[in-house]
Amino acid sequence: MGRYYWGIDLGGTKIECAVMSYEDDQCVLRKRLATEGDKGYRHILQRIKRLIDQCAKEVGEYPACVGFGTPGTLDPQTGVMKNCNSTALNGQPLDKDLENLLQTEVKLANDANCFALAETCLGIVPKVKPDAEVVFGIIMGTGVGSGLVVNGKLINGRHGIAGEWGHNVLEANGDPCYCGKAGCLETVISGKGLESYYQRLANQSASLPEIVELAESGDSYAQHTLTRLIEKFGLAVAQIINVIDPDVIVVGGGVGNVDVLYEYGPKAILRHLFNPVLETQIVKPALGDSAGVFGAAMLVK
Repeated sequence: MGRYYWGIDLGGTKIECAVMSYEDDQCVLRKRLATEGDKGYRHILQRIKRLIDQCAKEVGEYPACVGFGTPGTLDPQTGVMKNCNSTALNGQPLDKDLENLLQTEVKLANDANCFALAETCLGIVPKVKPDAEVVFGIIMGTGVGSGLVVNGKLINGRHGIAGEWGHNVLEANGDPCYCGKAGCLETVISGKGLESYYQRLANQSASLPEIVELAESGDSYAQHTLTRLIEKFGLAVAQIINVIDPDVIVVGGGVGNVDVLYEYGPKAILRHLFNPVLETQIVKPALGDSAGVFGAAMLVK
């Protein structure tokens, strides 16, 4: 075994590598390249190899294994990628192709799973609940992703979709979702979903930060949008707690920065909870944009 463990965050616009020290879990090198995904799948693979070769030269060691956070899931039955918003990856045997190209072992996980793992092992969870057994990590941004960690290990599930909270139907006959269903949680409480709802109410567009500012200044449409967010968040999170009863829920992404979620969200959750009190801690993450690539590296450790 070498001195370092390696992670790659494979995004639609950038590929980021982190080289971590086994000795103290500190990051010794972070480096990025543009993905250039519009040039196709094979080009993306070559960009990954270029980045790893550059990092290996700088740290003086080539990885024996690399963890990858991916914008989708490797289907355990078919062995190819699915549900990737970087569509060039869909239908491809990404793990096998990377192993052949890099001549090293690779481990893949959805980017939301990597977020959950990083915050559990290196981020906010050790600070607020160091003995936590079950952690649910949520990314509420343009879309909604999530991951489940039990006793420090990711739970992937039979279909590779464990923790896929964002594609449960929250509103019957709601807005269409890219997954083919309608009213998915992702269409309701994602940043994009909230902006669409506000636009329908107010007949004008606004970004999520602008909606928060408008609500604070008394805009009734913005206030209604955030009230609806709290109510729907409470219902959706209560369903998760009723099933897996986590110690901590970490809420990342742009929507996770909306402070009223933490002020009023617990009461909204409790209305739907199969318990008279709410003990689960609902917290913001600690690692910022480092969580994805650090979590990818944790797949190796």
